[in-house]
Amino acid sequence: MALTVNGRSVSLRVDPSRSLLDVLRNELGLKASRYGCGAGLCGACMVMVDGHAVPACDTPMWSAAGKDVVTVEGLGDERGPHPVQRAFIAEQAAQCGYCTSGMMIAAVALLRRCPHPTEAQARAGLERNLCRCGAHPRVLRAVARAAEEAAPGSGRA
Repeated sequence: MALTVNGRSVSLRVDPSRSLLDVLRNELGLKASRYGCGAGLCGACMVMVDGHAVPACDTPMWSAAGKDVVTVEGLGDERGPHPVQRAFIAEQAAQCGYCTSGMMIAAVALLRRCPHPTEAQARAGLERNLCRCGAHPRVLRAVARAAEEAAPGSGRA
């Protein structure tokens, strides 16, 4: 089964019914996406597939074949973090960190389709992501900051 993960072409021999999350974590060593509910309801496992945020825990491998998958590890790195990663750090938008990678992926997908979301749009874009620590207000500030940084002429991109 061939797909692209974080910009790298990957060919795997796996059971097509295995979850994308299982393969990302156990075959490719990408551990940032977490298992939460196993039913695609909490957002801890969120990844982007062809630019759309999807829960990897209930996405079978057969449906990811030939597609472009991006995990939080593929957004940026220490030397060049993605604007959403920078904003999450600046706004301290993580507490325990369990949901953070899924939140970041959902935020990136939101900002790609709506570069300057209102607070209501940001809330709607993140409604599939649960945070039991209560960091949602900081996450919303991080989304607003990332949108501002990415705005042309902001001098922050």
